[in-house]
This record gives sequence, C-alpha cells and structure tokens, in this order.
Amino acid sequence: MTNTIKPTRLEVKVGNTLMSFETGLLAKQAGGSVLGRIGDTQVLAAVVQARKPRENPPEFVPLSVDYKERTYAAGKIPGGFFKREGKAREREVLTSRLVDRSLRPLFPEYFNTETQVVAMVMSSDSQNPADVLSINAASAALMISDIPFNGPVAAVRLGKLDGQFVVNPTNEQREESEMELVISGTREGILMVEGGGDEIPNSDLVAALEAARPELDRLCDMQLEMRELCGKEKTKVEAPAFNPEIRKLVEEKAKPGVEKLLNSFPAKEVLEATLSEIKDGLLKEAAEKFPAEKTASFQVKTLMEEIVYDIARAVLLEKRLRADGRKTDEIRQITMQTGYLARTHGSAVFTRGQTQAMAVATLGTPDDKQMLDDLEGKTFDRFMLHYNFPSFSVGEVRIDRGPSRRDIGHGTLAKRALLPLLPSEEQFPYTIRIVSDILESNGSSSMATVCAGTLALMDAGVKIKKPVSGIAMGLISENKGQNYAILSDILGDEDHLGDMDFKVCGTREGITATQMDIKVDGLSFEILEKALAQARAGREHIMDKMMETISEPRADLKPHAPRIEVIEIPKDYIGAVIGPGGKIIQGIQEETGATITIEEIDNRGRV
Repeated sequence: MTNTIKPTRLEVKVGNTLMSFETGLLAKQAGGSVLGRIGDTQVLAAVVQARKPRENPPEFVPLSVDYKERTYAAGKIPGGFFKREGKAREREVLTSRLVDRSLRPLFPEYFNTETQVVAMVMSSDSQNPADVLSINAASAALMISDIPFNGPVAAVRLGKLDGQFVVNPTNEQREESEMELVISGTREGILMVEGGGDEIPNSDLVAALEAARPELDRLCDMQLEMRELCGKEKTKVEAPAFNPEIRKLVEEKAKPGVEKLLNSFPAKEVLEATLSEIKDGLLKEAAEKFPAEKTASFQVKTLMEEIVYDIARAVLLEKRLRADGRKTDEIRQITMQTGYLARTHGSAVFTRGQTQAMAVATLGTPDDKQMLDDLEGKTFDRFMLHYNFPSFSVGEVRIDRGPSRRDIGHGTLAKRALLPLLPSEEQFPYTIRIVSDILESNGSSSMATVCAGTLALMDAGVKIKKPVSGIAMGLISENKGQNYAILSDILGDEDHLGDMDFKVCGTREGITATQMDIKVDGLSFEILEKALAQARAGREHIMDKMMETISEPRADLKPHAPRIEVIEIPKDYIGAVIGPGGKIIQGIQEETGATITIEEIDNRGRV
C-alpha cells in the first residue's frame, strides 16, 4: 500500500453490460477518486476525510453524501435566471440517500472523522442511469483511499422483462419492466434494497435478490483488485479507552434498574423518562467521582446505551415479547376515519399505536402536473405525494426548514406503493396530490402514510384498482441468525435496536414497493422468506381494518373538487376551437369560468 494512487483502469461485465472504473487521473488531491462508466454515462466519485478526528466522539457516523447531476453531462444549459445548477433536486436527494444507505453501515465502530462522499454525473447517455454506478464508484473510491472502510459494497439494478431478470436495464427497458429493484450488498450478504413493481409475488422478490448475488460479487472482486493495485494505507480508528471504574459504576448502578424496567414492558413515556433519570444520575455521579476524566460523559452514555441494547434484545429473544408487551407478529391497535376535513377533496386519519398520519388528497387539472427537467429531458408527473414530519409529532422543538432528505425519501416510497394502482389518465384525467402530515410518530410513519394515502384517495372518489397497505418489519438475531425473532409493525426503538428495517407495501395479491436496510452480515434467504410471509399476514390484517372503514372508492367526487369533462374532436377542428391567436378558446373560458386545454393525441383532438 502507498500514499499515492497510480493510474489504474479495470473493467467488469455485469449482466450484459460492461462497466469500467478508473483512477489516478482526476481529482488527485481527494483521499480517493474513481471515474465509473457504463455506456456513455460517467460518474466521478471523490471521497475526503478531515485531517483530524473530532474532539468529542459523535453519536452517529460523521458522513455526508452528495450526488450531483451536471447539466453539461447531457449537453444542456440550466434554466432560470442564473443559468447554473442550484439546490439539489428531488432525484439528486434520493440518489444521495441510496449511496449513503449503502456505505454508512460499513464504516468501523467509533469512526470519528468528518468524511464527505461526492458523486458527480459528468456524462449522461440518457439510457444508462447514474445512481447504481454512483454507489459502485463511491465504494471503489473509499476502498483505494486512506479512509477506514469495511467494504467493498456493490450495487445493481434489477428489472424483469418477459419473465426474465435483467441486470442494469436501460431507461427504455425500465419503462416496460414488471419490477425494479436497486440492490446493494457485500460479499457477505445484501445490505440495502429499494424498489417495487406491479404486485410482485414474495417468491419473485426473493428470486431477484438471489439473482443479484453473483453480479454483486463480481463488482466487489473488482474493487478488491483495484485496492490491491493502487490502494493507499488506511488510517487507524482508535477505540476510545473506557475507565474500568466508570464501567463498574455504570454496570452496578444501571444494569439492575434497566433489567427491571425492560422486563416490565412500560409505556413509551415511562420508559424514556426512567432511562433518562438513570442516565442523568450516572452522569452527575461520574462527574463528581472522576473530575479529571474529560470523556466521562461520553463513556457513561456509551456504556448505558450498550446495557440497554443488550438487555432489550435479550428480553425479546428470551420472552418473545416486545417493549410494549406485544408478541413478535402482533400489530398495534388501529383506528381510522375518512372525510375528516370539511373542505378538502379527500382526507383520512390513520392511527396505529402512537403513530398517526393525516393524508389529504387534492385533485387538479392537467395544467397542475409537475414538470421535471432532468438529464433525460422534460417529463410531466400527474401524481405527487409529499410527506411532512413536524417536530411536534415526537414532542420536540425544531425549526422547520422545509422537507428533509428523510421526508423526501419516505414520500417517494409511499408514492411508489400507490402509483401502480391509480387509474390511467384516460380513465381519470385529474392531477393528484397527496400530502401526508405525520401528527404522532413512534415507528412506521411511512407505512402509515401508505395506508392513509389509500384511504384519502378512496374518500376523494379516485377509482383505484385495489387498496394498498404497508408494514415495517424488524429483526433481532444472534449467533449469525441461529436465534432470531422477526418483528411486525416495529416501534422507533425497535428500528434502532434491531438488525433490519424492512418496509413492505402492497395489495392482497403482491408487493408494490419495498425498502430494506440490513445491519448484519449474511441475512439468510430463509429468514427473508419468513419475514415476507409474516409481512403479508400483517398487511392483510391492516387491509381488513381499512376495508371496515371504507370498502371501495366513493361513487362521486366531493362537492369542492374540480370537474373535468373530456371531449374528442377531429384533428382538423383543433385550430377552429382555438381560434385566431386563441381568441375562441379564451372567450369560452372567460364566459364560463372553465379551464380548457386542448392537445393532439393519436391524430385526434383531446379537449
């Protein structure tokens, strides 16, 4: 290993596509940089760590990931007055999250140095997406850098055409694909899954993950070879020294109280208050007994977290009962109500335990579609879903600075779940927007959004093909999966303490959207199949409750919703309807107050 990176280029065949990765020519002052290529799409990934670790150990990995699309990559000049790229667009945020979720679990424990990963799209051929390429290039850059990283991690996109899996399908193939999954993983197992499809059977999802494994292995092997050829020497992560006396104090004072507390299955408020009281008492005592110990506070908090983590997992595996007293496959109490808001086009409140979502559906005209101007060109979106997570939902004070990356990601997941079940534009020519405001949260708020969104659409009179429900699954395991418990409808603490966060949305027939993050190596397909079966049972239970509230879409739209009538006219009459300079159509709109749009579709005029 050296401290300089020599020019190196490697190629690897993934599915039917050739991917190349090169380093040593661009961004040489970064800790590591790799230019990835598939077709004529090229992404430069550069990684840098700060010169010194933080003084105070962080509570999370100090990693930031930014994916950026340069418009020059597609031979375009940005719009707007300033004619330059500005705030990250939604697709850039979502891709940043994909890269982050693939990399973050692989940084070593106690890693304490600010690290930045930047992936820039420098060339785009409009057919080969840059997101999966960015994950691979970023991992390769970390592998050859001096930054501690327990990789490599690789990623592929999997589609299905004519009953056959397609690895890294082109954008054209994606439009016809029955499913789409972005899958990342190491040589030990799957780490992250994001995607969905048109009511995917459980067996197809498992088969897709199995099909991805050899492709991921090839990409991981390429990165390992690149590291051998030109990797830098890694900086070492120094584990913090724990004072034996502080450890003894925490174990003697905290362990009995925590064991008693967690075995009594208290309410969330009691649990949080009691744990906080125990911790505050220890912090005060440690400060008095060890005044010269600069990191006493960090040591107490870390050791306390370890005790809670170990005891909570042990109680669950031993008693098969959870923090709130539920069985592993038990769903929290569910209540819901539609038509809650008087003047909206459709609304629903969905409450599951201490998680509550208010979803509101609004109908608009075709003019209300969202225009998206990406590297591939302009498109128009007739369905939007926006997720909001105000701080009062968890009893906290926080300045609202607009939607976070998490908010955008959760909204996109819920949108993906509902999209396949919407009526076509020909059947229902409205633009649809759903807003989900989370009013209370204790886990699974994105899945509450899916359920509330379904109810709001039905309350609005949108003739969805089938209702959709969603559930978040968790996993507690030990001894490499020899002893495990699969959890249905997880709480916020179970997400933090568990080994898996697996969100599954779908109809009674199949899966429409899924998102999975795994924290342990080598999750077996046997456990995955059991989790999917348990998730299906949970989804059907939730669906039954939803159908008790509203069993089918309302027969008509609400009184305050707009009304759209579609008339087809011969193509030759389009000019006559518009009139000279738009005079006729504008006159009709002024006289009636209606909004009229006209377009040519299949040699016919559509008014």
